[in-house]
Amino acid sequence: MHYWDGYGMGAWGFVVTTVSMVLFWVLIIAAIVAVVRYLGRTGRVERGSGRAEEILAERFARGDIDEEEYRRRLQALSEHDRRRT
Repeated sequence: MHYWDGYGMGAWGFVVTTVSMVLFWVLIIAAIVAVVRYLGRTGRVERGSGRAEEILAERFARGDIDEEEYRRRLQALSEHDRRRT
């Protein structure tokens, strides 16, 4: 290691080291975020019935579906919940 003789890392070595370290930490943080988002999403899927009823009620309130369709779909959701338990 004779840095005074010109055998050192040089400017490009420092640039490559810095960029690779930044990329390494970005990948680690992205992996952690992806795992947290995945685990959060799977938890919401299991509680989906309440959310489905909210969406159905919103569609009925906007006039997208009529009362007959609303009641039919609400009954289908409740039957689905009973079969799951």
